[in-house]
Amino acid sequence: MSTHSLGALGLPTATTLTAGATATPAASAHPAEAATLWRPSAPCTPHACVHVTGPARALPLAVLRIAAVLALLVAGFLVTPLGGRIPAGLVRRWCLWVVRASGVRVRIDGGAAPDGGLLLVANHVSWLDIPLLAAVRPARMLAKSEIRQWPVAGWLTARSGALFIDRDRIRALPETVGRIAEALRAGEAVALFPEGSTWCGRAQGHFRRAAFQAALDAGVPVQPVRLRYLTAQGAPSTAAAFVGEDSLLTSVWRVVRARELAAEAEVLEPVAPGSRPDRRSLARAAEDSTLLGARQVQSPGPPRTAPFPAPGVVRTAPVTDAEQQPPAPSREAVTA
Repeated sequence: MSTHSLGALGLPTATTLTAGATATPAASAHPAEAATLWRPSAPCTPHACVHVTGPARALPLAVLRIAAVLALLVAGFLVTPLGGRIPAGLVRRWCLWVVRASGVRVRIDGGAAPDGGLLLVANHVSWLDIPLLAAVRPARMLAKSEIRQWPVAGWLTARSGALFIDRDRIRALPETVGRIAEALRAGEAVALFPEGSTWCGRAQGHFRRAAFQAALDAGVPVQPVRLRYLTAQGAPSTAAAFVGEDSLLTSVWRVVRARELAAEAEVLEPVAPGSRPDRRSLARAAEDSTLLGARQVQSPGPPRTAPFPAPGVVRTAPVTDAEQQPPAPSREAVTA
């Protein structure tokens, strides 16, 4: 099983692997990404990849955490029809509240994302990625076209300004790229997860390059954001991963039960418009800064020693060189 990109879905859900893909035994390394151009998938599964360490939160408190998350989500859906009339600062705070209500501490490192048209891209691990990325800068998300037919959620998603993509019609891709470019030219931010599938956090996929053409066409920067889930001591954690046959409720329950889970969003250096000649090199530049840096942190070695701030505190200073692990070996070339 594999979870398709939450950025391409709008709302988290789990779906089956493409034909011929197999699960990965817990003792083996992650195989190469089993994917197609249009429906990429990851080999990560809860059994093979997700390992929760540390003390668990008491059951009554975990239930209260879920109730708080649901209340915030309902409140957010109720004001969704207001669209752009909601101040960006309030949207950011609401997104942070959703993550914190789950019992997850948050740290945002690096500078602020640029204003104006911006393609916001990040690695993909969890359902928490969506509010965490929106806390960096509120943006229009990509959503699969099927969501339009969903009761209530379809209407709310459309009213939120989501851009829809028909994943069953590859010939519709140029039209989708055109709509993204139009939004970028209008000064809006568009967010997506170019890996196209959630990964456990100990392994990553490759950035699909098609959507990067929109940034080239619109002449806007690409803002990479590196997302990590860590213990309070800074060691990598897979507790937040939403992969394989995980249901959303299972993943949410695992998160609210974890007492020492922390989320970090590192706002990296933007890729300036005109600095890359084509979408392949543009996607490669964003992938190198986002995924290779994440692999440095996940690689074997002593855990980061810098503790996370107390719950509710957002730190804006960039991560220091001393907090980074040695570089991982170079990855394979992007093929899609």
